[in-house]
Amino acid sequence: MHDLLDLNFAKNGYDNMWRLRENIKLNGNLYPTHGLGPVAQCLNINRGDKMDHLVAMSSNDFMMGEKAKELAAKDSFFQEFVGKKYRGNMNTTLIRTAKGKTIMLQHDVTSPRPYSRLHTLSGTKGFAQKYPTENIAFGHEFITEQKLKELYDKYTPELVKYIGEQAKQVGGHGGMDFMMDWRLIDCLRNGLPLDQDVYDAASWSCIVPLSFESVEKNCKTVDVPDFTKGAWKNNTPVEITLKGGGNTPIRARSAKKENIQLGV
Repeated sequence: MHDLLDLNFAKNGYDNMWRLRENIKLNGNLYPTHGLGPVAQCLNINRGDKMDHLVAMSSNDFMMGEKAKELAAKDSFFQEFVGKKYRGNMNTTLIRTAKGKTIMLQHDVTSPRPYSRLHTLSGTKGFAQKYPTENIAFGHEFITEQKLKELYDKYTPELVKYIGEQAKQVGGHGGMDFMMDWRLIDCLRNGLPLDQDVYDAASWSCIVPLSFESVEKNCKTVDVPDFTKGAWKNNTPVEITLKGGGNTPIRARSAKKENIQLGV
């Protein structure tokens, strides 16, 4: 959920307007991995459970076609984008797992709304959400801010405590870029399995074409392939507490060398 309407139509936003062109030729969820990945790992997808089938539905386009006409009236550059059949503004994809859990994915990059990655978990023992505010509940009410802080103090992974503050200073997206790069390097240096493997990449990414197929066929149910060929039943779950390693040193950011450090 990210209002990128102006950026999608920006002449210098994406090379050869590639992102806008993707929104013309494909109607479904163009970008499921950002939100699906963390939730899939929490649900042990490909490691004890697997995505079984999905149903996807898209709204009409109420934004991009009008934007193209508005811009083309002032600039002939945008004329080629007028009259195209754009992807529906909101796509909702529902996935059911082999063990009977459900996942809801939503993709909308045109509506005027606050940014959100959703990231909500709801189960038999509680509820946790990242957006629009960070909250946890074990019943009808959210826990207090003090209780939330106590849980953070107790369960925040040591790895995050180790590099968290420096990551915020150096890396983009609030430090996430730096932390992910550092984690990858640290796993390789310590001979640890990576947090995401090629089977995860295939499973998360295949939602793109499968959602297109479902939308095109009036929300037809579409099976999700088992890229592990049955190994999901016995694969070890991802260690989401990020244990292991954590010994790759970090060079302190130097104010004297700002020009040689990436400001991503």
